[in-house]
Amino acid sequence: MTKIDPIIEIKRILADVLGLEERFNTMGLDTLLLGSIPELDSVAVVTIILALEKNFSISIKDDEISAKTFDTLGALVNFVEQKLADKNKLSD
Repeated sequence: MTKIDPIIEIKRILADVLGLEERFNTMGLDTLLLGSIPELDSVAVVTIILALEKNFSISIKDDEISAKTFDTLGALVNFVEQKLADKNKLSD
């Protein structure tokens, strides 16, 4: 089974949901998300959460998400990586 690179996969999800197209390639971990990308509204946040759950086979509860989660690409990647680590601990 091929290991998914969370950064690339999250960038792809953001690009797909937000229609970022060429901006996808310039996104780094310090790229500001919430408040900096006009396409990132409340509906997009819900769509991104659902895509993250599906693509990474994780479950995200409402009380786990805050504006800080979507502050930067790095914050979102850290959140997903923590969810994956928690999931792996449960399966061990």
